[in-house]
Amino acid sequence: MDPMAAIRDTFFLECEEQLAELENGLMAMEADEANSETVNAVFRAVHSIKGGGGAFALEELVRFAHVFETTLDGVRAGRLTVDAPAIRTMLMAADILADLVRAARDGTQSDGARIATTVAELTRLSGAAVASSVGVVEEDDMSDLFQPITVNLDLAQDKAEPGSNWTITFAPRPEMYANANEAALILRELASFGELAVELHADGLPDLAALDPEGAYFRWTLRLQSDCDEAKLRDVFEWVESDCDLDISRPAPVALDDAPAALATPADDVLDLAALLASLAPTASKNPAPAEAVPLTVESVPAQTSGPSSKPAEVNATIRVDLVRVDRLIDLVGELVINEAMLNQRVLEAGVARASGMNSALDSLSQLTREIQDSVMAIRAQPVRSVFQRMPRLVREVAAMTGKSVRLVTEGEGTEVDKTVVERLSDPLTHMIRNAIDHGLETPAIRRETGKPEEGVVRLSALHRSGRIVIEVADDGAGLDRARIKAKAAEKGLIAADAVLSDEETDNLIFMPGFSTAATISDISGRGVGLDVVRRSVQSLGGRISIASRPGKGSTFTLSLPLTLAVLDGMVVTVAGHTLVVPLGPILETLKPGRNQLHALGQDGRVIALRGGYIPVVDVGVSLGYRDRADPERGVALLVEGEGGERIVLQVDEIQGQRQIVIKSLEANYAAVRGIAAATVMGDGRVALILDVDAVIAASKGDGFGTLQDAARAEPSLLEMR
Repeated sequence: MDPMAAIRDTFFLECEEQLAELENGLMAMEADEANSETVNAVFRAVHSIKGGGGAFALEELVRFAHVFETTLDGVRAGRLTVDAPAIRTMLMAADILADLVRAARDGTQSDGARIATTVAELTRLSGAAVASSVGVVEEDDMSDLFQPITVNLDLAQDKAEPGSNWTITFAPRPEMYANANEAALILRELASFGELAVELHADGLPDLAALDPEGAYFRWTLRLQSDCDEAKLRDVFEWVESDCDLDISRPAPVALDDAPAALATPADDVLDLAALLASLAPTASKNPAPAEAVPLTVESVPAQTSGPSSKPAEVNATIRVDLVRVDRLIDLVGELVINEAMLNQRVLEAGVARASGMNSALDSLSQLTREIQDSVMAIRAQPVRSVFQRMPRLVREVAAMTGKSVRLVTEGEGTEVDKTVVERLSDPLTHMIRNAIDHGLETPAIRRETGKPEEGVVRLSALHRSGRIVIEVADDGAGLDRARIKAKAAEKGLIAADAVLSDEETDNLIFMPGFSTAATISDISGRGVGLDVVRRSVQSLGGRISIASRPGKGSTFTLSLPLTLAVLDGMVVTVAGHTLVVPLGPILETLKPGRNQLHALGQDGRVIALRGGYIPVVDVGVSLGYRDRADPERGVALLVEGEGGERIVLQVDEIQGQRQIVIKSLEANYAAVRGIAAATVMGDGRVALILDVDAVIAASKGDGFGTLQDAARAEPSLLEMR
């Protein structure tokens, strides 16, 4: 096995993080929300990818990243103005950088023509910035580059703020330049931490005739006054530490203006010299790109000094763990929960007194098991921010394609959910946002005519509700045209031409396969593939999707998903001798209805009088086919509330208690059953079905579920779910 394989895999994982940070930073720059730290973060992302690519000899990736980095360096130094065309080019460059990373990871070919076009655009941007500020060195006039260089040794600086003094000795080796790293960029990064005094040692520089163009002859002694810690300094040298001689130490405090003149070279002067020499250093490419303009001066980022009372920011320590190991841990904890329930069941069947020491120990075990379960599930919990951050770029591109002005508003980015759910949210949200912009929002001209602002708003929000995560995609567009939807559905044969549908049923037609109201087929829509995929994706996660639309005001698509696909808190109930689990989140209260509270409604319906109102009653045993008729005076009632706010009362025979259960897929082990969300293994080893409360509420308005008698007969085969 290749010993570098694990390191290479880690590099590509880090590239994904760097690419996400790069795109987010570029979008912030476009929205005029960027500061110097944002620009520096964008630059560091490209620089880190380039450095890692050089370590693995990914020449094409390194060459492109070097050109991209040069352009971003112009932004950092203030030579390049960030306008809309520049951002457009940089976003294109970010896409190509992502493609090159994937090509290097998967061993595929990249689009050479597209890369060449983008390189030309980046070179034009960076070249124009350099030419406008410092001029260009002609390629055939290189004589002045090797003339004696005089640097100003007069260090005229004010007394430095109190801080930590660091001495850094830095001596690059030829390998550092071969991997496309530049000393000038490292020195500039150090200069951004505080006040920097630089001593250049050029005693190793040979005569011109003996000069090796692939050699490294300079070394530096750097004296930095900054409150940053050593770890932050070493991060600057992260990609080059193995290709240089480096020493970082903290001597006795010395004011910078007390340093000998021969050792106190202004940082800008030495950076100018370093940039000049770095431009002559070879890259990892055997066929380097055409020569670029060489800047004769290099502007450093203004030093960011901290006050004497400031402290280094604390950084949370993290480790990388293979996801397979985490999944295995979660499976084992699930088995622990099941076995703990079985142990409790056996003790209960043995008739052990509740006050005994054994029951006390079991209570402690149950509490410890719950804490372990919560802690392990928290390991997989991730904020939805990683998905939300991809959407501004999507909105920008779709808005440009449709000629609409769109603003994206995000809320609840820190809402946490299981990693599996997060990973599978991207596609549904992409389809829904594209649909909101293309079909929901009007053109600027139409919005003006209707008295709306020309800029449409798409709102993406996430929140926790009733033990689930609810994600909403809302727009302030025209809303759903229900007449047109019905006409299109009838035209495609999806419904009868004379069908009578409610508003809700009409809205749900857009989720049918093959449905589209687009007049023409475009790159965005028109092929009838989209929202039906969204619904299938959401349902595969154990969720549901609903629509609320008002003509002229806009539409809101609501996704309700479980926080985790592994466990849930539930109320264990008995219905006609069968054990069922009702998720705890939707349950508002339990009650024992009296005879005078129940009232008949029609032939088979019943309602319960509760707090001055009437709420429908659904006998779970009848709905699931466990019995033929309900006994109005028997059992216990559970008042539940669905995602849409509708309330019903579920009538069951008995409540066994509240438990944390391990979810097992019913569809994967048997078949999808309407009204049943999943299954679990109980403490006695039998399988219990988990009720889908929202499906029960929806069915109470229609024709019911049919029966689950076949599913009940199949329960012995479901024991394999453990």
